[in-house]
Amino acid sequence: MNTTTTRTPLGPVMLDVVGTSLDEQDIRRIQHPFTGGVILFARNFQDRRQLCALTEAIHMARPGVLIAVDHEGGRVQRFKTDGFTRLPAMRKLGELWDRDVLEATRAATDVGFVLAAELRACGVDLSFTPVLDLDFGQSGVIGDRAFHRDPRVVAVLAKSLNHGLALAGMANCGKHYPGHGYAEADSHVAIPVDERTLDEIVKDDAAPYGWMGLGLAAVMPAHVIYPKVDKHPAGFSRKWLRMLRKDFNFQGVIFSDDLSMEGASVAGTVVDGAHAALKAGCDMVLICNSPDKADQLLDGLRIADEEAARASSARIAAMVPQGDFLGWDALQRDARYLAARKTIKSLMAD
Repeated sequence: MNTTTTRTPLGPVMLDVVGTSLDEQDIRRIQHPFTGGVILFARNFQDRRQLCALTEAIHMARPGVLIAVDHEGGRVQRFKTDGFTRLPAMRKLGELWDRDVLEATRAATDVGFVLAAELRACGVDLSFTPVLDLDFGQSGVIGDRAFHRDPRVVAVLAKSLNHGLALAGMANCGKHYPGHGYAEADSHVAIPVDERTLDEIVKDDAAPYGWMGLGLAAVMPAHVIYPKVDKHPAGFSRKWLRMLRKDFNFQGVIFSDDLSMEGASVAGTVVDGAHAALKAGCDMVLICNSPDKADQLLDGLRIADEEAARASSARIAAMVPQGDFLGWDALQRDARYLAARKTIKSLMAD
C-alpha cells in the first residue's frame, strides 16, 4: 500500500486523525513538515474495507509516513471485528511458559505473526508492542499486559513475539522503559512515581532492554518519575535516555509516550513537553486525542539541532516496512497464518 512517490523527510511528530476517513484538517496536519507518523485508535475503525481506505489515504497524503497503532492483544487491541483475530493478553503467554517453555515461545511467535500480518494487510506499518514491563501485581494500567514477573521470561517471550512480527515484515517497539510495572498510578490520569534505586531498576525492570540487543527496533519510555535517579519522567530525562543509548547500546527509534497524558503534564505545555523530550533524546513525540494540541505543537515546535533531527528522521523512516505483504484474501490462504491462528484459538480457550 505504500506509494513509491517521492518522499519528504519525516518529521518528529506522530499525531492521530479524527474519524474513519480524512477531512481537510487531518490532511493539513499529516502534510505538515513536522509530521512523521500517524497513530490510529478504535474510533478510526469501522471495518477492514474502511481501514484499508483510510491507511491508503494517509499514505497518499504523505508518502512514507509511518502508520502505527497500539495493538498488543488482550484489553489493548484497537481492531477486533470483521476478521481480526482476538489476541491474548501477554500474561497468557507467561502462564503458558510456567507450564511449557518451548510451547510458550512458539505461541509468542505465532501471536506476533498474526498480529503483524493482519495489520500489514490493512496498511498499518507498526504496532507499539511488546510490553516489557514486569508484572509486580500492583499496576492496574499494566496488569495482564505484562508477560511475567521474571525479566528473563519477559525478554525471551518478547524476542519470540518480535520474531513473529519480523516474519510479517513489521518492526517492534518495547515499552515502557525503564519499567512501568512497579508504579501503581496510571500515567494516563496521574503522575506515577517509583521510589526505587537505579540499581534495583536496572537489574530488574530494565534488564530486558539490554538482553534483547539488536532485536529491539524501537523503545517508548514511561511517563514515570524515578526521583532517586532523575527528577524528570523517563521520556524527558537525558540521563535515562543516554543510559539507553550508551549502556544498553540501543540504536533504534525512541518514541515519547503521548504528550497529552497526565504523566507528561510536569513538562508544561504540549510544546514544552515536545521540546523537553526531543532535547532529552527522543526521536519522535506522540500527541493523541486532541486536535487543538496537535495544532499547537505543529505551530510551536522548533528544531534546535538539525543534525540530530536528520538522524532521527532516518531512524524513523527505517521503521516503515519496505517489502511486499499479503493482502487479506491471500492471507486467509497462507499456511503459516492459518497454523498460527489455530495456536491462538487454543491459547484463548485455556
